[in-house]
Amino acid sequence: MSGLISTSGLGVPSKLVGLTKHTKHPHSPSPVAPNFVAPPVCTNLSFQPIALAAAVARTATTWDDAPKELLDGLQQSALVELETLLDDGNAFALKSYFKFLADTAGSQFAAKVGAGMTHLYMDSLGYEWRANAVCLSSSLDPHADFIYDGGNAAGHGVVLAEAHGSFAKDVTAGKITSAARRKYKKQVKPFIAATSTFGEVIHGYSIAFGSKPTAAGSFLSVSETRISKPRKKSGAAPPAPPGEGRPEGTPAPIVLATHRSNFMLMGVPEVVDWIDWLRMVDGVVPEREPIPLLRLAYAGRTYLTAVPWVRRSGAPPWWIEEFFDHPHWWRMARRGHLPGRHRQAAGLAWFAIEEKGGAEFLNGLSAVIRGGRRQTPPSFLLPTFDPVGFGFVDGDRAVPGIRDEAEGSYDYAQFRDGLALLGDPFRGRPRDVVLWSPEGGVSLGQ
Repeated sequence: MSGLISTSGLGVPSKLVGLTKHTKHPHSPSPVAPNFVAPPVCTNLSFQPIALAAAVARTATTWDDAPKELLDGLQQSALVELETLLDDGNAFALKSYFKFLADTAGSQFAAKVGAGMTHLYMDSLGYEWRANAVCLSSSLDPHADFIYDGGNAAGHGVVLAEAHGSFAKDVTAGKITSAARRKYKKQVKPFIAATSTFGEVIHGYSIAFGSKPTAAGSFLSVSETRISKPRKKSGAAPPAPPGEGRPEGTPAPIVLATHRSNFMLMGVPEVVDWIDWLRMVDGVVPEREPIPLLRLAYAGRTYLTAVPWVRRSGAPPWWIEEFFDHPHWWRMARRGHLPGRHRQAAGLAWFAIEEKGGAEFLNGLSAVIRGGRRQTPPSFLLPTFDPVGFGFVDGDRAVPGIRDEAEGSYDYAQFRDGLALLGDPFRGRPRDVVLWSPEGGVSLGQ
């Protein structure tokens, strides 16, 4: 597995998708969590194509129990389709190639993009951690796709998100809105106030995205749980503070689910093996050999990522000619820019994690491994970050996360949990290589 992917077919201009319709659905009791306040809806979502690529890869790998080899293949196939079928320009549009897909292939691609758009929307709302919602039902009854924690939900419970995508010739704003409402009633509403392995479900969303294959433009519709304003009662006791009775930090199950996907995307399967060992009742103890991680300075930030190449002599992995020939690299040239064989690097992007967020998670994981009892802690206390490369635009106000002119020369996306997809990673400056010891943790030094 490799943390490196191709984004050669993805254009650079930001895309703007406006909210077509926002519908609120009543629920009783309301609110489910007395002190939960839903984030306000915003009318426009702006994103770089690389952010959508990262979101599609993330949602394709949000399966807690699926083998990592399968997930690696799923995310790579999804990204090949995206770079082949997504057109350039500020408006969302599909290339003419889409018409050659069979009906089932077109529907599957639309579903993947719909899931990616849902993740961008939810992350932009402030939700930080995610997992697959399959835990809500052991039967074939339909349920929402994803569970989120963090942001406004922190300390209260988790929220559901159902994703839908449609790229049909007859797609309209009305049909997308109808799909969002229908799926909310069928796949979200029945599970509001239910208990899951990740916490109580306190709120829900159904997000539908659609576009006509023959025209630029798109439709985005959101159905959401309505929260009634509670009546004020004289002499009533003050409400309990958020998270009372809940351990400080984010519940461990959803952190582990998120980082299982993250480190798989980064190409560090050894961390995935340890997460699986911790989450499963039985299984062989993974190898305890230290795992090298590259510290990479990029766009004024420092990231941890997989070491992509080590010379046989054991020398550090710098930007050397042999770097381009690593067999795990998925090399596709961006048109123009670089001469000769160096053109191969221009269309590459690299999954990495913000240094502080990644190191603190790995040290927390090591603390559990040292205990030797295979007991998951109740929570992890981890930093979160403003998104980069996507966010809401509300009138003249741009939410932090939409890349400004100071960052404009770097094409990358970063999510609130610290995972990033770095475009043209060769612009980064390798600082050094650190080792993560499963029992000893990782030391970053200076």
